[in-house]
Amino acid sequence: MQKLGKEVPYKVGTMIEIPRGALRAGDLARTAEFFSFGTNDLTQTCMGISRDDAQAKFLAHYMKTGILAVDPFETLDTLGVGELVRIAVERGRKTRPDIELGICGEHGGDPASVAFFEEVGLDYVSCSPLRVPIARLAAAQAVLRAKKA
Repeated sequence: MQKLGKEVPYKVGTMIEIPRGALRAGDLARTAEFFSFGTNDLTQTCMGISRDDAQAKFLAHYMKTGILAVDPFETLDTLGVGELVRIAVERGRKTRPDIELGICGEHGGDPASVAFFEEVGLDYVSCSPLRVPIARLAAAQAVLRAKKA
C-alpha cells in the first residue's frame, strides 16, 4: 500500500470455532477487530460429536428418543454452544466495545438460531446462498420482536 500510495481498508479478526476461543474472547479482542463464530465447528467441539458421523449414524435416533429435541447442526444448541457464544460476546465487547460480531455457518439460515443471535447482540449472520432469503426474513423478525420488548 505504501509503495503504490493506495490504502485498502481492512480489519483483522478471528474465527471462534473451539470452546477455548470463546472463553478467551476478552484476550482475543485486544487485537481482533471482529469475531466470526464458526458455529458448525463450535457445535462439534462443544458437543464432542462429528457432524458427518452424527447425521449419518445416530442423530435421528437421539431426536426420536428425546435425547436431543432438534439437530444441533441445524438449530443452535443455545444452552451449550449458545452459552459459549454469549460468553464470547460479553468478554469480547468488554475488551473492545466496537468489535464486530457475526457467525459463519448453516445456523445463520435457521430462524430460531437467528433470533438467538439477535438476542445476544451479533451484528451479522452468514450462511449458504440458498438460506439467505430465510436468514433475511428471520433477522428482520428478530429485530422487530426486540423492538416490541
